Amino acid sequence: MIKVEKFKFFLSYRFLYDKIEMVILMINYPNKKSTKNRKITSTANRGMNLEKMINQTNEFYLNNDIAIIHKKPIPIQIVKVDYKTRSAAKIVEAYYKLPSTTDYNGIYKGKYIDFEAKETKNKTSFPLKNIHEHQIIHLNKCLEHGGIAFIIIYFSKLDRIFFLDSKYVSKYYTRSIKGRKSITLEEIEEFGIEIIEGYRKPIDYLQVIDKYYLN
Repeated sequence: MIKVEKFKFFLSYRFLYDKIEMVILMINYPNKKSTKNRKITSTANRGMNLEKMINQTNEFYLNNDIAIIHKKPIPIQIVKVDYKTRSAAKIVEAYYKLPSTTDYNGIYKGKYIDFEAKETKNKTSFPLKNIHEHQIIHLNKCLEHGGIAFIIIYFSKLDRIFFLDSKYVSKYYTRSIKGRKSITLEEIEEFGIEIIEGYRKPIDYLQVIDKYYLN
């Protein structure tokens, strides 16, 4: 019982510490250096991968009746299952029934939303080998039919997240056929929108859609 109480106390202390750290970052106290043009970022999500951050954000949207956006199931055909015990089974052989399109889709304010999420450790560019031709075709089709299509790129080493409209992804993918095989960070900064990490909504991409697509 004592151990449980200590653990509860630690969790409360850890939560309070994170909150205090967030406030200090925002007001830049106690030093008096200017915060002009400084990027204020949260440290709450460090160690959480991109998929988990997006899933947490989508769960917030769903629970608060903001949008219905889900991760698409992977279309696989199970070939062989290893039943080591009655209570546990392990898939040992399977294959894709169809090429997967993108990671997420759903609806927001009457608009169809479709996007791919990609994470890279590269600090200067986003390698286009991470995007497949059939995904580009799919995103373009979504645009043609009036949907909102984009990719979310997470530069994990830089701790920076960008929203990039699929028309630019398509443009640079076409360039990669005979030219550069990546999108530079400078190009992403110019044509993309940076998303600042949050707490309850780690990657609030709907605020970008509100500002640039539905306004």
